[in-house]
Amino acid sequence: MKALALVVACVATGALLAGCSSAGKPTNKDDSAFTYLLDRQSNWVENPVDTLPPLPQDANLLPFEVSGNTPLHFAVDRNSLTVGTDGVVRFTVVVTSPSGARNVIYEGIRCDTYEWRQYAGLNADHDGWDKSVATDFARIENGTLNAYQSALYQDYMCANKMPTGKASAILENIRYKRTASSLIH
Repeated sequence: MKALALVVACVATGALLAGCSSAGKPTNKDDSAFTYLLDRQSNWVENPVDTLPPLPQDANLLPFEVSGNTPLHFAVDRNSLTVGTDGVVRFTVVVTSPSGARNVIYEGIRCDTYEWRQYAGLNADHDGWDKSVATDFARIENGTLNAYQSALYQDYMCANKMPTGKASAILENIRYKRTASSLIH
């Protein structure tokens, strides 16, 4: 019985090697153009942002920590946060100074490239959005004192170049201050 199994294994191996030898002839073909599947550049297209969320109400703001060195206070409007099929997390952020001055910005963070962009800011009359302040995607700055995009990216919104989950999960993590580093056991 063992002898029969050995003969079958030898015949199968011989057939496999014979097939490989005819297909494996050396060629002068240049293989330098080879690209791994995960290294291929996709044809990414951003979802259009046709409508902007309503201006934030104080009751819907979720504060988050950026740095112990900044006097500014940061919050995300819970009603504005969405996770797009394009991998961009969009939200309204409210930055408040100690004197009460506020910056209200609707922006997005692109998880796969560590970039952010601004779609609109609060207008001069403080009663609507101003789309003229929109920017293109730019790299998130880590070292700046008030780098709230970096804090949002690293602590709540993105992991492994992808959104950390649905909008509801991201909002719960911000609400309960469950940062990415606090979830590691």
